[in-house]
Amino acid sequence: MRKYINIIGTAFLAISGGFLMSSCEDFLDKKPLTATLDDLNQGSLEGQILGLYSNVRNSAGFTSLPWISIHSLRADEAEKGSDQSDGAEYVSVLDNFNYAKDFWATNTYWDDHYALINLANTAIQTADSLKQDDAISLSNVAEAKFFRAMSYFDLVRTYGEVPLIDFRIYNASQAIKPKVATSEIYKLIDADLEFAVANLPAAWGAQYPGRITSGAAKTLRAKSHLFRKNWAQALSLSKEVIASGQYSLNDSYYGIFKEAGENSGESIYEIQAYVSPDGIVNEGCQYATTMGIRQSTASGWNLGWGWNTPTEALVNAFETGDPRKGSTILFAGQSDDPSTGGYGRTLPYSTFDSIPGILFRKFYNKKVYADPARQAAANIRDGAPWTNKRVLRYADVVLMAAEAANETGDGPAAAMYLEMVRGRARKNASNSSVLPVVAYTGQAQMRDAIKHERNVEFGMEGERFFDLVRWGDASKVLGPLGYTDRNRYYPIPQPTIDKSNGVLIQNPEY
Repeated sequence: MRKYINIIGTAFLAISGGFLMSSCEDFLDKKPLTATLDDLNQGSLEGQILGLYSNVRNSAGFTSLPWISIHSLRADEAEKGSDQSDGAEYVSVLDNFNYAKDFWATNTYWDDHYALINLANTAIQTADSLKQDDAISLSNVAEAKFFRAMSYFDLVRTYGEVPLIDFRIYNASQAIKPKVATSEIYKLIDADLEFAVANLPAAWGAQYPGRITSGAAKTLRAKSHLFRKNWAQALSLSKEVIASGQYSLNDSYYGIFKEAGENSGESIYEIQAYVSPDGIVNEGCQYATTMGIRQSTASGWNLGWGWNTPTEALVNAFETGDPRKGSTILFAGQSDDPSTGGYGRTLPYSTFDSIPGILFRKFYNKKVYADPARQAAANIRDGAPWTNKRVLRYADVVLMAAEAANETGDGPAAAMYLEMVRGRARKNASNSSVLPVVAYTGQAQMRDAIKHERNVEFGMEGERFFDLVRWGDASKVLGPLGYTDRNRYYPIPQPTIDKSNGVLIQNPEY
């Protein structure tokens, strides 16, 4: 019998010997990203690369409250959620933009991103020191460089100027570096992703669901150019991803976010999580659990921690009849609507409604809504740890192409790409007249249409705040909530500043 190792487990321990002590059945039961021992012919390098995937899944800065704090709570589409006393300090710090220089969630976000960078640097140095330049080793290095680029892309968008560490750290003092210009960070991102595009396969095959591909590297590279308004480069890369034929828009919008829709044709990169059907093997993550409906276990509605809940602004952003509204938002006191991904249950009323009830919020994120049958089978009734976190999906590529085409003066192409996304959403509508085709009448008109489409297409997916900042719309949209231009960047964690003994300087506006 062939023995299997799981990429979302602790891969280096498996390779170093612990794996050989486990039974075949333990590993054959695990779904995501498996490889046989014969496949792991790169020894310690391969193990380090598989460990990067495990690190991302287990790091709160990528999957839990710290990620939500930076990527979602600051947008107009989401608020802290849960009951008022649970994490009350988040409301002032993040919902109301009173940024704190020493706050556990944002400190963890910084630390987890640099921890992943350090692991990636170590893997890259390992390959270099062993002179491993065969095709498989180069693809391993490309994976490490993708993760390093992904981490720095988050950091540069969140903090602006940050330290650039592109070498292996052997002692803590080596990590004390001053900030560099954002152009230097993007220079490393460009180089890493260029290498990743050149050395990663277009697909890994069924045995490696969720493993980084050249398409993922091109997508992230296009996105990094979009944020710099390098429209021609963003358009060219987006068109390459579209022309590759590797990806497609799912017919069912809500199906993207179901367990059966994981690693689908629309998926470009997902953080893998896995819980066996009986719940015995649990290598999940906290992403969906952080946002599930919060209530007592006895009520049958305790699906998570209740954080990061939709706002009235998001509810009102959808056009009449847009089925994405019902696929994005759960409404307290209403049916979960099986036609948009529900399970035939009616939610209890909220304490915010006129009828006193048991739920703390009027709205919850339906994109992480747990299947009650799955919960019962796994005997996990207070979360959905098996849920993959969607990081890059094909609809983003299409709308990036639309935006870049419009900004480079090709309005008809922008309208064509926009219609691809609206057309998919329209397929699921009960009335074919909803979501009418948006004809191009001018660059400003098309720009507004694309902004609207990104808002509703990616509702509750952590895109909105960064979109508003890069468009220059954050002050107008978020100003009433307390946002000022200084809030475009978050302050560097004060504990990190203190440890640097004056080498690392705080962002000037803080």
